[in-house]
Amino acid sequence: MSQFFQIHPENPQARLVKQAADIIREGGLAVIPTDCAYALACRLGDKAATERVTRLRQLGSKHNFTLLCRDLSELSTFAKVDNTEYRLLKSHTPGAFTFILPATRDVPRLLMHPKKRTIGIRVPDNAIAMALLEEIGEPLMTSSLIMPGDELPLSDPYDIRATLEHQLDVVIDGGFCGFEATTVVDMTGDVPEIARQGVGDASAFAE
Repeated sequence: MSQFFQIHPENPQARLVKQAADIIREGGLAVIPTDCAYALACRLGDKAATERVTRLRQLGSKHNFTLLCRDLSELSTFAKVDNTEYRLLKSHTPGAFTFILPATRDVPRLLMHPKKRTIGIRVPDNAIAMALLEEIGEPLMTSSLIMPGDELPLSDPYDIRATLEHQLDVVIDGGFCGFEATTVVDMTGDVPEIARQGVGDASAFAE
């Protein structure tokens, strides 16, 4: 049965954030709030936890997972960007964007697209997510909390606990944080391409 932590959305309690981070460090699968919707999260490179996400969401082998990062200082470790792309990313983070970028060798193979060798990167504008990332000290592997057959992610933490309490290790209740997806921008071509229009204002990428 999963732990259930109610964490203040603006002033996260450090004690609860640490407890949640410890569960994730030990291989736990979590549901955490972001600036768009709740997401599944686990430790970067944790094969067993990643496979649990794949089974839970019934994902195919070509699914692109997203690395949730504290800031762009972690970017160069996991993705390849030039100066122009970096400036564009910097002007849109933190925020409701996922950027698809060429992956470096440091990205665990099971997290990247197997043929394209790409990875999704995002920096969330959410105090709880940022506090959790700061406590863990490295990016989290995340995936949208969209269950098989659904079009929208689960958005109520109590419903999430009731539905998935035996398949998760911790659920963080950070209040309502929406159920719309991020805007996905593919940065792997010659020009940025909007792969999915979500919450983020993508007008700068459509020029």
